[in-house]
Amino acid sequence: MVRRRPHPYHSSIGQSDWPVGQWPARRFRVASRAMRETLRLLFAPPKLPLQSATLWAVCLTLLGVVLLIDLLTPASLVVGTLLTVPVALAALGSSRRPVLILTLLGVLGSLVAALFNARADGFSSADLSNRIVSLLAILLVGGLTLRSREASERAVQIAEDERQLQRERLLRRLAEDMGGPLGQAEFVERAATALQRLTGASSVEVGAVEKAILRRPHALAFAPGVEADDHRSHLNSRLPLEYLAQPVGAGDVWAADGGALLLARLRRTEGGDLLLIVYRPQIPLALTAEAVSALQPLLERTALLDDLRVQRQQVSERGELLRDLVYAFSHDLRTPLLANAVNMKAALRGAYGPLPETYLGTLENGLESNATLLALAEKLLLVTKYESGEADDLMEEVNLRALVKSVLEDLRPRIEERRLIVERDLEAVRLWGRPHDLRRAVQNLLDNAVKFSPLASTLRVSLGEEDSEAILSVQDEGPGVSASRQPQLFQRFRGGGAGSGTGLGLYLTRRIAEAHGGHVRYTRTSKNRSLFTLTLPVTGEPAPEELGSGGKAHV
Repeated sequence: MVRRRPHPYHSSIGQSDWPVGQWPARRFRVASRAMRETLRLLFAPPKLPLQSATLWAVCLTLLGVVLLIDLLTPASLVVGTLLTVPVALAALGSSRRPVLILTLLGVLGSLVAALFNARADGFSSADLSNRIVSLLAILLVGGLTLRSREASERAVQIAEDERQLQRERLLRRLAEDMGGPLGQAEFVERAATALQRLTGASSVEVGAVEKAILRRPHALAFAPGVEADDHRSHLNSRLPLEYLAQPVGAGDVWAADGGALLLARLRRTEGGDLLLIVYRPQIPLALTAEAVSALQPLLERTALLDDLRVQRQQVSERGELLRDLVYAFSHDLRTPLLANAVNMKAALRGAYGPLPETYLGTLENGLESNATLLALAEKLLLVTKYESGEADDLMEEVNLRALVKSVLEDLRPRIEERRLIVERDLEAVRLWGRPHDLRRAVQNLLDNAVKFSPLASTLRVSLGEEDSEAILSVQDEGPGVSASRQPQLFQRFRGGGAGSGTGLGLYLTRRIAEAHGGHVRYTRTSKNRSLFTLTLPVTGEPAPEELGSGGKAHV
C-alpha cells in the first residue's frame, strides 16, 4: 500500500513524512514578512522636510527639557551643551528660520541657566569656561546647520535642474522623433520607437484595443540586443485583465506587475483607444506620463491628417474623372463637327445641286456655329491638357513676329467687317516655346480685342524686346472690364461680363504664359482704352529679320 504524502498546508509540524525543516522555514519567512510590515506601519520613517507644527513641537519640547535639566543640575555637569540638539534638529524643517530662532533661544537658555546656577551654587572660573564652551557649541552647531541647509538646498536645486534638463532633453528627442506629418499608422510606428528610446525599456508595444483584443494600427519596438522571440507580440490576441483594468485615480498611465510593466492609454475619437505596453522602463513613471501627454495632441493631429488625405484622394479622383469626361467629350465632339462642316461646305459649293438662297444662308450660319463649337472643343482639350499637367515639354524656336502677323491675317475678314484700323509696331523677336500654344495665346488676345472694339475704331498691336523679355501689347477702344471683375478676369469660366464668351480664352492665355515662364495682365489706360500685355522670357538670341517694323495700316 502506497502512502500518499499530505499537502504541506495540511500537514503538522514535525510529521515524519515531510522533509525536515521545509515547513518551519516557510512559516518563519511568512512570520518575518508580517513582522516587517507591522513595524513599517508602526514606525514609518518621517517624511522630510517636517511640517512646521511638528518641527516646533519637537524642538521646543526638547529645548525646554534640556533647559530644565540644566537648571536643576550643577554647572560642572555642562548639561547646557545638549541645547545644541534642538538646533541641529531644526535642519529637518523646510526653511532656515527655525534654525536661527532655535539658535537664539539656545543661547538665551544657556545664559539663563548660567545665571541661575551662579546664584545657587556660586561662580567659578571652571564654570565660566564650561558655559563659554556650551555657548560656542550652540553657535557653532547653529552655523554649521545653516551651512548644511544651504548646501542641501543647493544640492536639491542642482538635482532638480538636472532632472528638469533630462526631462526637457527627453521630451525634445521625443518631439524630434515624432516630427513631420504623420498618419495614424506612421504615428503608432514612430511612437513605439520613440518611447523605447526615451524610456530605455526592453520593448514597447502600441496597438488599438477593440473588445479586449489588440488590433491594428500596431507596432512593436525592441531595445538593441533584445530578440523578438524574447517578447511575444499581443497583436490579434486577447489581453490579460491587468492590461485593461485601469486603477481608479491613476490617470492614463499606470504601473503593473510590481513596476516591471508600464501601461498607458492614448484616447481616440474613432475606433478603440491606443494601448501602450512598456516593459521594464528605466525612467520614472512621472516622466513617462509627461511623454504620453505630449503624444496625445500629436495623435489627434494624425486623425485630422488622415481625414485630409482621404478628402484629397477623393478630390483627386473626382478631378481625374471630370478631366477624362471633358477630354472624351471634346475629342469625340470634333469628329462629327468636322464631318458636318465638310458636308455643309460641299453643299455651298453646289455638290448637291442648286439650293435656295434661304437655305444657303442657313448653311452659312450653320458653318459659323460649327466653327464656334470646334473652337470651344479645341479650348476644352487645351484646358484639359494644362489642368492635368500633360502639356508637351517639347520646345522649339518660335518667330513671334511672324506668328502675330499670321494671326492678324487670319482675322482679316472680321477686321474688315468691323472696319477697324490696325496700327502695328512689330519688332523681330524669337524665343523658345510651343508654337501651337503660343499661337493660341496670341489669337485669344487679338480675337478678344477685335470682338469688343467699336466699329471703325483703332486697334494697336506692338511687339518688342526689353530686358530679355518679349512684350506683346494689344490695345483696343472697347468698353473694358469693370474694376470689380478684373481680379477674376484670367480665371476659369470668368469672363469680363455679359456676352464675354466662355471665359476660357483669357484663362488659357494665362496658363500658356505661365507654362513658358511669363505672365499676362490687363490695365485700363488714361484714355479709357483696354490694354492686354503678354510678357514672355527670351531664352535664345533672335535671328535678324530683313523686314523692319510695320507702320500704320488700314486692313
